[in-house]
Amino acid sequence: MKVKNLILLLIILISSNNLIAQDIEGSKDHPLITRYPNSNILYYDEQDYNMYSIATGPVTGYRTISDWLDVEGKFTRIYYELEDNTTITQIFANYQKALEKAGFEIIAKGLNKDRNVGKNVGGASWLGVFYAKNSYPTSSNILMGSGSSTVGGSCFIAGKLTKGGGTAYVIIGGREYSDQKKIYMIDIVEETKMDDDLITINADEMLKGLRNDGKIALYGIYFDFDKAEVKPESESTLIEIAQLLKKNPSINLYVVGHTDMKGSLEYNINLSKNRANSVVSELVKKYGITQNRLSGHGVGPLSPISTNSTEDGRKLNRRVELILK
Repeated sequence: MKVKNLILLLIILISSNNLIAQDIEGSKDHPLITRYPNSNILYYDEQDYNMYSIATGPVTGYRTISDWLDVEGKFTRIYYELEDNTTITQIFANYQKALEKAGFEIIAKGLNKDRNVGKNVGGASWLGVFYAKNSYPTSSNILMGSGSSTVGGSCFIAGKLTKGGGTAYVIIGGREYSDQKKIYMIDIVEETKMDDDLITINADEMLKGLRNDGKIALYGIYFDFDKAEVKPESESTLIEIAQLLKKNPSINLYVVGHTDMKGSLEYNINLSKNRANSVVSELVKKYGITQNRLSGHGVGPLSPISTNSTEDGRKLNRRVELILK
């Protein structure tokens, strides 16, 4: 059974440049949830079916956790590394806020800010027990069980969302491998396939992406099929764009619409331009942004960031980008 009209706005930005960089061959962000900015994929696994156990309590004995929730379904595991000054606390806080805002039931969570072993949820030794049960190949690039002389804290959060007859679980474990390298793994278990995007943004991360790359790709602005009117579900994203502009009065933006390759080129270019202009209109009329700070444009399918041969790829290509003027 498929989920209809599932809308989830997470709190993390995705930049189109993130999809290239140093990702391993054949990997990609899951269409339900994206990476933290500037992270790279070092391990990727996708299975049509897998059994999975979510730990919900502390370590209670030698390599033992007593409380588990067993789930099963389509399974995707993506391991990321991030090399900058971002803290594990920032990664944890962004994902936690995102899941809660989206209506997820938080099954378990924990943040261990220092390097001690940590037997409570999210601690380093706790993660060791958790990933022993939900194992990964020892030959992989995954560093969840190791560290360096500057190893730091760790975190974990698991959420469940049931909507429209479908259920999905998002499980995130992370560690501060060193003061300059943060690692985290996202597991997604879809008991019933979730069709719509779970994408992420906030004003601070938008600003970071614009400063780093000159542009950011947004997936939290929604339109009906073949329509240009901005849907009400886009409000959270528009609020964050407005916050960005109000806090940074020197920033002016091109708002650029993108489509997949279904339909004619001329039609998609017109549709993408009309959608971009609708976003500009919303920001001006409802959020008080000065008209001359924004300019709407459309390029249709001419700047894809993924394949158009699969639905997952087409979802990534359907987006609105903000570009610094």
